Amino acid sequence: MKISIELTLLPLNNNFEDHIITFIKRLRASKFTVLENPMSTQIYGEYDLLMPFLTSEIKKSFENQENVVVNLKIVKSDRSNYEPHF
Repeated sequence: MKISIELTLLPLNNNFEDHIITFIKRLRASKFTVLENPMSTQIYGEYDLLMPFLTSEIKKSFENQENVVVNLKIVKSDRSNYEPHF
């Protein structure tokens, strides 16, 4: 099944930008569709492939930082082509 995930990585330290950039670059290097905006990153793909990948990448971020928050929103559909109609 196709899913869409919106996520935000929030390192709780003064040097937060480097951690966010590293995380986004690892997502970009994947085989999944990745879209970004100033507030969050969206990643799209097949559930059984995307979830293990994302779990691994989040774990890496947790191991490299003392305090970090990750917010996830998961939608059961591929919303990568969504365009607002207003």
